[in-house]
Amino acid sequence: MQLLNTLMAHAMPWIPRSLIQKISRRYIAGDNLDDAVACVRQLNILGFDVTIDVLGESASNLQQAADTACEYMRVLTAIQEQGLKASVSVKPTALGLLLDMQHCEQHMEQIVVFAGHHQISVCMDMEDVACTQKEIELFARLSVRYSKLSLALQAYLLRTYQDIEALVQNRSSMRICKGIYLEERSQLVDGAWHDRSAINPHFLAHVARCFDTGTFVAIATHDCALIAQVLELVRSRDIGTDAFEFQMLLGVCEPLRDKLLGMGFSVRIYVPYGKDWYGYSIRRIKENPQIAGHILRSLIRS
Repeated sequence: MQLLNTLMAHAMPWIPRSLIQKISRRYIAGDNLDDAVACVRQLNILGFDVTIDVLGESASNLQQAADTACEYMRVLTAIQEQGLKASVSVKPTALGLLLDMQHCEQHMEQIVVFAGHHQISVCMDMEDVACTQKEIELFARLSVRYSKLSLALQAYLLRTYQDIEALVQNRSSMRICKGIYLEERSQLVDGAWHDRSAINPHFLAHVARCFDTGTFVAIATHDCALIAQVLELVRSRDIGTDAFEFQMLLGVCEPLRDKLLGMGFSVRIYVPYGKDWYGYSIRRIKENPQIAGHILRSLIRS
């Protein structure tokens, strides 16, 4: 079944968009902020923290980037006014990183200043390698002044071993994920090109580095074997539950997320919303082929 799901994931460009949209409703809160707020409130009731993401990346013009920044301000206002247990996740390209760095930094700073004033955390997402250095430099400039900002790092990149050192030296909070973008093989750790499990030892090494330096780390994965290794690391080093949190996507591996929460660990759910559902869905299906199984079953039933 796993092989069939993987084949389905690679066949996504030929699957009707209407069907993908139907399936994506499980993994996306909705089209607008009201949908996201309702989803966050329900997750908070269940005991989960949340990260809200406005769908979309690579703004095509500066007005689009400004509009995205305004939408994030609306999100932050809703979190503050409604007392939600939520943070936000921001892709710098959505704020114009590849169009005008100065404009992007101004938008990012506006978001971080407002968030910090209301004690709301902001995570700067990491995108493809064309953006990696720009985003690390942007984070370095902003994190000196604003403490509520964290950065995502991708364990499948070779350069992450170098990038993480500056972050742990400054005790900068970070989010470790496997990585989802299609990159040149030379950029990746051994085996990652064809085997996602080959990333696991590197992922675990980065988490261990955070533990060793007292750096807060968000552990973003649905890989059961990897999570078991993280838990063993936590036990063997007597790591407190306030030193890390698990992060998972909305609608994915819900029994596992519930189990981790029941064990007393902090679990944060990534809740995306917006109209760019197709691009997000395709990326996530390729990352997690089990989602493709839902599409296959829908095709059979139709």
